Amino acid sequence: MSTSLHARSWVTSANDHPDFPLQNLPFGVFSASNLSRRGGVAIGDCILDLQAALESGCFTGQARIAAEAAGRGQLNDFFALGASARQALRLELLQLLDESSPAREDLLHPMNACQMHLPAQVGDYTDFYVGIHHATNVGKLFRPDNPLLPNYKYVPIAYHGRASTLCVSGTPVKRPSGQTLAPGAEAPTFGPSKRLDYELEVGVWMGPGNETGEPIGIGQAGEHIAGFCLLNDWSARDLQAWEYQPLGPFLSKSFATSISPWVVTSEALAPFRSEQPQRPEGDPRPLEYLFDEQDQEQGALDIELEVLLLTALMKEQGMAPQRLALSNTLNMYWTVAQMVAHHSVNGCKLQPGDLFGTGTLSGPQQGQFGSLLEITEGGRHSVELPSGETRKFLEAGDEVILKARCRRDGEVSIGFGECRGVIVG
Repeated sequence: MSTSLHARSWVTSANDHPDFPLQNLPFGVFSASNLSRRGGVAIGDCILDLQAALESGCFTGQARIAAEAAGRGQLNDFFALGASARQALRLELLQLLDESSPAREDLLHPMNACQMHLPAQVGDYTDFYVGIHHATNVGKLFRPDNPLLPNYKYVPIAYHGRASTLCVSGTPVKRPSGQTLAPGAEAPTFGPSKRLDYELEVGVWMGPGNETGEPIGIGQAGEHIAGFCLLNDWSARDLQAWEYQPLGPFLSKSFATSISPWVVTSEALAPFRSEQPQRPEGDPRPLEYLFDEQDQEQGALDIELEVLLLTALMKEQGMAPQRLALSNTLNMYWTVAQMVAHHSVNGCKLQPGDLFGTGTLSGPQQGQFGSLLEITEGGRHSVELPSGETRKFLEAGDEVILKARCRRDGEVSIGFGECRGVIVG
C-alpha cells in the first residue's frame, strides 16, 4: 500500500522532508517534558501524538483499535494486530494528514523537543548473516582460499543476540572489556577492546508471530513482518577473534546494539520492493521450505544504506561527517521472508516485538563495505579522514551515523531517520 506521488500534507515540513513525507508515516515511541511515554507517527519535522488524536475522535473502527495499540508506551500490542489493522490505520492517517483535510496543529509536537525511546519491548533478538559480500570479505581474512563455509548458501546463518543491551539511537556506547589473545601469545589477557567496530545492518520488527511448534511458511512470512529500522551491531573484533570458536559471538557483541527509533512499515516500503538478485551460476537452489516464486519476484528491498563517521576533533572544527560506505539491501543473499521461515521452521516461537538483524550489508566493491574490519582489511590499512586523523578501528569520541534512503522513479523518496552512537572510553 502506498499513496500518490502528488499527495501533500498540511504539515508543510513534510512536503520536502528527506525522511518523513506523507508517503512514509513510520511509528515510534516518544516522550516530552509534559508528556508520558506514548506512541506517535513521524510527519516532517513533527510527531503526531496518537493519544491526542484518539481523544479528538480522529479514528474509527479497526483504525481506532490499531491507534489505541500504537499509542501506548510500546508497539508490541500494535505489532500483534497484524497487517490489516496496520493498513486501516495508515489509510486514516493519510486522510487526516492530507492537505485537503483541516490542519490539526494541536496534535503535533516538534520532533526536536521530544525524546525517542525503543519502539518495543524486545523479548528476543536474532542477528543474521545474510550479507554475502561481508561474509566473503571477512572469510578471506581468515580463510583466503575458502572464505565461505559450505553451509552458507543453504542456511540463513544467525546467532541469538542479547536483547537487554539494545539501545535507541543517541545512547552512548561504552567500550567493552574482555579477553583477547595477542598475536604469538600463548595465553589471553584481559582489558578494554582495542579493535572496536560498527556493522551496517537493517533491523526487522516481528508482527503477530506463531505458536510454539507451528512453523511460519515462507508464503505467509510477510504477514509477520511489521516494519524495519536501522541497526548497528557494535563489535569488539579482538574479543570476537578469541571467543567465537566453537559457538560464535558472545561478549564481543552483547555489550550494545543501536537501533533507529522509527519503524518504517511494510506498507511504506511496498513501492521499493524488488526482485531478489539472481544467485551466481552454480549456487544451489534454496530448499523447498525456503523457496517461493512470489518472494523471489518481489521479496527483496531496494534501500540505500550509508555509514558516516564524525570524530571528536571533526566536531570541534565544525566539519561534516565523513562517509565511509554506501551500500544497499539488494546485497542480501537471503530475503527477509526466508529469514522468518528458517527461524521458525523448527517450531521456534516468534513473538510481536522480536527483532532480527540482517547482518552487515556490504557491497562487493571498495566504498561499499559496512564495517571497518573490511575497509581496513583487519587493521592492515588506515582510513584517512579530512581532519588529518586516521582510523583502523573506533576511538573515544567517535560517532557512527547510519542512514537509509529509498528512491525509485515515479515514487516519493522516504528515509529511516538516523541511527547514531558515540564511543565512550
